[in-house]
Amino acid sequence: MWDVAIVGSGPTGIFAAYELVTRSDKLKIAILERGRDLEKRMCPMALGGGCRKCKPCHMVSGYGGAGAFSDGKLNLSPDVGGRLLEYVGRKKLAELIRYVDSIYVRFGAPEELYGTDVDKIERLKREALRENLRLLTFPVRHMGEKSKEVLANLKKYLEENGVEFYFETDVSDIIVEGREVKGVISSEGEKFSSKYVVLAPGRSGASWLRKAAKRLGIEVYNDTVDIGIRVEVPAEIMEPYTSILYEPKFIYYTRSFDDKVRTFCVCPYGEVITEVHNGIVTVNGQSRADNTTENTNFAVLVSTRFTEPFRDPISYALDIAKLANNIAGNKPIIQRLGDLLRGRRSTHERIERSIVTRTLEDVTPGDLSYVLPYRYLRNIIEMLEQLNKVIPGVYSDHTLLYGVEIKLYSSSLKLKSTLETEVRNLYAGGDGAGVSRGLVQASVSGVIIARSILRREGLY
Repeated sequence: MWDVAIVGSGPTGIFAAYELVTRSDKLKIAILERGRDLEKRMCPMALGGGCRKCKPCHMVSGYGGAGAFSDGKLNLSPDVGGRLLEYVGRKKLAELIRYVDSIYVRFGAPEELYGTDVDKIERLKREALRENLRLLTFPVRHMGEKSKEVLANLKKYLEENGVEFYFETDVSDIIVEGREVKGVISSEGEKFSSKYVVLAPGRSGASWLRKAAKRLGIEVYNDTVDIGIRVEVPAEIMEPYTSILYEPKFIYYTRSFDDKVRTFCVCPYGEVITEVHNGIVTVNGQSRADNTTENTNFAVLVSTRFTEPFRDPISYALDIAKLANNIAGNKPIIQRLGDLLRGRRSTHERIERSIVTRTLEDVTPGDLSYVLPYRYLRNIIEMLEQLNKVIPGVYSDHTLLYGVEIKLYSSSLKLKSTLETEVRNLYAGGDGAGVSRGLVQASVSGVIIARSILRREGLY
C-alpha cells in the first residue's frame, strides 16, 4: 500500500515527489514509468543507426521525460509554457516559478541567465512590432547537457528520501471506487494500491491520459493542435537574437487566414533530432554545449483550435505525421525552402549543394506540400517571409525545412485549482494533462499537486 503513486517520471512527477519528501518523511511514494532509467535511455540513431521505432521511444519516454534530451531551457515567465495562470493567478505562479528555478540551480543548473539586457531587448521588440510580429521576452536559464546531471542529482535525492522507482512499468488502468481513487494497475496485472494517484505521463502519454479520463467520466476539452515544421539556418543569421534572448519567441497572425503562427524551441548552434509518437517519426531540436554545430534550428507551428463535433485533435496531428512517414519511408521529410516555393521536390543533389549543411542525416528529400494542408503551408511560408524582415536570411532558397513537427498536448482535463480531477485524490499535471507546455510549468504543476496532498494530510 502506497500513500502516493505517481504515473510518469518527467518534471511533473519528479517535482511532485521532491516536494512531498522535502516537506514530510511520513509518506510512502512510488513512481511508475513506462520507459527506462536515465542511463539506459539510448536512441539507436545516436549510435549511427536509423530510427527503429522503439516502443516506447527512448527520446520521449523514461526518467526525466522528453525534457531529458531536450534543449533544457527554463523559461522563467508566467506568460509562456502553459496555462497555470488560469489555475493559480499571476502572483502565485511567479512565486512558484522562482521556487522551481531555485531547485534546478540547487541540483546543478547553470547560474547564467539570458534575456536580462533590458535596453537591447526593447530594441528587438520595437523592430519586431514594426513588422507585425510580437516578440515575447523573458529570462531563460539554459541547462543543455547539464539537464542530465540535474536529473541524476534529483533522482539520487529522491531515492535517498525513500521514493521507489518502477521502470518499464506501463500503467494500463486506474482503480476507482465510489468516485475516489484507490490505485493503479500495470499492463502486467500488478496492482499498486494507493491513497493518492498523480497522473503525469507527459506529451507522449497525452492520448493514453485522454482515454483514461473518458473511462472515468472526467470531462476532457479539446485544446489547440500545433502542427508545423522545423527550420534550419546558419547560426550567424539568428545570432543577433539568440545571443541576447537565447530563445526568441515570435507570434504572428497571418494575412491569409488570420491564424496564429509561432516560433518554438529555438536551438542555437544545435541539431535537428527525431522523436517517435505511437510508432510515428516526427522532428524536434536540441542544443548541446559539448557538440555545437554551425546551424540554428527552430520550429514554426500553426495553432488551430477545433470545435464540435470534432473530438480527437491528437489523432488529427498524428495522421498528418503518419502521412509524412508513408511518403518518406518512415523518415522525416527534408526540403529546401527554394524548392518548396518553386513547387518541386527536393532531391539529394539539391540538398547537398545547399549552403546549409543538414544536421539530421536519416531523412528523405521530398515535398512538404504533399503532406501539410494548404492552410498550414501558406501560414508557415508567410511566417518565414515576415521573420525575414527582422532576421534577414531566414527566407532563403537554402533554408532547410524538416517535417513534420507536432505537439501532442491538445487535450485538457477538467481540473480544480489544485489540479485534482473530479475523482477524489486523483490529480493530473504536466504537458499530458494540457496544463503545461514546457519544463518550468510542468515542474510547477508537480509542486501544486504535492502541496494539495500535503494539506489534505495535515502536513503543510
